[in-house]
Amino acid sequence: MNQNNLKVALAQIAPIWLNKFETLKLVKSKILEAAEQKCDLIVFGEGFAPGYPWWLSITHSAAWDNKIQKEIFAHYASNAIQIERGDLSEVQKIAKENRIAIYLGIIERPTDRGGHSLYCTLVYMDQTGEIKSVHRKLQPTYDERLVWSPGDGNGLQTHPLKDFTLGGLNCWENWMPMARTALYGLGENVHIAVWPGAVRNTENITRMIAQESRSYVISVSSLMSKTDFPKDTPHLDVILENCPDVLADGGSCIAGPDGKWIMEPQPLYEGLLIETLDFQRILEERQNFDPVGHYSRPDVLKLEVNRNRQYNVDYK
Repeated sequence: MNQNNLKVALAQIAPIWLNKFETLKLVKSKILEAAEQKCDLIVFGEGFAPGYPWWLSITHSAAWDNKIQKEIFAHYASNAIQIERGDLSEVQKIAKENRIAIYLGIIERPTDRGGHSLYCTLVYMDQTGEIKSVHRKLQPTYDERLVWSPGDGNGLQTHPLKDFTLGGLNCWENWMPMARTALYGLGENVHIAVWPGAVRNTENITRMIAQESRSYVISVSSLMSKTDFPKDTPHLDVILENCPDVLADGGSCIAGPDGKWIMEPQPLYEGLLIETLDFQRILEERQNFDPVGHYSRPDVLKLEVNRNRQYNVDYK
């Protein structure tokens, strides 16, 4: 096994929207497809299971005490992932059986915060199927705040895979320089950036982070069109009334440690996008710049990171 090469699959697909059981079946099928092609890692988009809250921007979601919004939210919450109750156990089993690592974006309804609020979470499973980090998005963006809760620093972790060190952030977290630095300080050299799906999000920042960090940057986006809303979606007529034909056009891509494209943003392509990364390219680019190594001044500038999981109640 060549430890210097990492074969990665970017899953640019649409979920079975707000149906966690069917979406997880789709996740498992794509993992098996990537494993058949001897991939070491597969990455899914932000909140992929069971899907991004697309209705927010097109249904007056900020209306106070609105029955329509409450009922759509309840449907969303009912289909959110509860890790503690084993919702991901079959995915873990497939990861172990096929020796493939996974970054999976989920909408999480964690019992450690009461079991009713939702978090945009990025889960990493290693090649033994063990969940190694559960990163809850630090700051939901704009209307996302109507359905997602702010996370904490517990999931700011990196993970070894072959010779590489992986870390990941959700969507606009990737614009937070201190969040990126927290991962750089842990040795990250493959940065995973997951998105709901838009070339406009990935076309600039992917290369910028690669140039800043001298790392590979893998941006993975989902797809979503007007025809992807299931017929049993609550208040589907309201959602479709002002819905554009395409809500998420993909844009998954990979930049190398020099900031140049390895895979340019791919709009509207549906399926797995596969590339192989060479570890030596990381070392080559670190020769002239390393943001937390030889090109840093910790005596002047230093970041403090709180990685404690946050709880409302401390039971003794």
